[in-house]
Amino acid sequence: MAAQVEINDQPSITELDNGEILDPLPDASSSSSATDSTILLREGNQEHDVITTCFLSGLGPPTLANATTIVTIRKKSPNTITTRAKHLAFRIFTEATARKNGGDPNVRYAWYVGSRERIERIVTHGFSSREIDDDSSSSSHGIGIHLVPSKFSLSAAEATEEDEEGLRHLLLCRLILGKPEEIVSGSKQAYPSSVEFDSGVDDLHNPRKYIIWTSTMNSYILPTYIVTFKSPRLTVISRCGRISPRVSFAALMSMLAKSMDASRMNLIMRTYDDFRKRKIQRDQLVRKMREVAGDNLLAHIIKNKARV
Repeated sequence: MAAQVEINDQPSITELDNGEILDPLPDASSSSSATDSTILLREGNQEHDVITTCFLSGLGPPTLANATTIVTIRKKSPNTITTRAKHLAFRIFTEATARKNGGDPNVRYAWYVGSRERIERIVTHGFSSREIDDDSSSSSHGIGIHLVPSKFSLSAAEATEEDEEGLRHLLLCRLILGKPEEIVSGSKQAYPSSVEFDSGVDDLHNPRKYIIWTSTMNSYILPTYIVTFKSPRLTVISRCGRISPRVSFAALMSMLAKSMDASRMNLIMRTYDDFRKRKIQRDQLVRKMREVAGDNLLAHIIKNKARV
């Protein structure tokens, strides 16, 4: 198994004393204009190569890493006034958190999982209530923005879904953890339990999930890099922990209709229709399907489909 690498530990990325990445101006290895919202980082660019190493090493088995291709890495452009303002604000909050916690702001890198449309919206406008994870399942750890530590790129990649072009997308963010508190599985906590804490984690000693509360989501999270990749061998692991092969929504609807009563199926079909009309996101459709059909039925149908 390949060693896991955290970007936070990579000395080759130019960093400020407080841990924030110093954004270099575009050079010959990047492509942008003054009006672009992102810069395309090319192979050979220092940031591109560090992110590539971190992502692939965190995938674990060499067979999966070797079968995974990073298509593009784009970086939020430092050329716009709003981007510079957000970086300045992030630095101010970093310094404030450091003073509050005895000099350590505990700044980290982490992956945010979302559709291409959602990630693009976050990079342009920031986080909103649409990104807040309020999943009522036992796997939830509080109501807020959930991110995956950079060294666990496999966990993040497994949660992605292919778009129409067969591509997957992740958003690499810089975030301020400050002093985190442990949030138990199934918790509906939505803010720090006291002024002592700044964020949440699923495990204090070996966190695999970071939770940034709604009140600080656009202050403590700095969306920075969009990583687009292709991985034919990657399986999708549902939130209930079952491994499932890729099945189209159209095929799944057809099979569900044979196993469910009309009233419940109509609920799912209305949601599916909203998804096709792009009124809702893919994850909202999946959540409704799990809520109405149940994980056991979905897993059974998908498993049988894989045998066909």
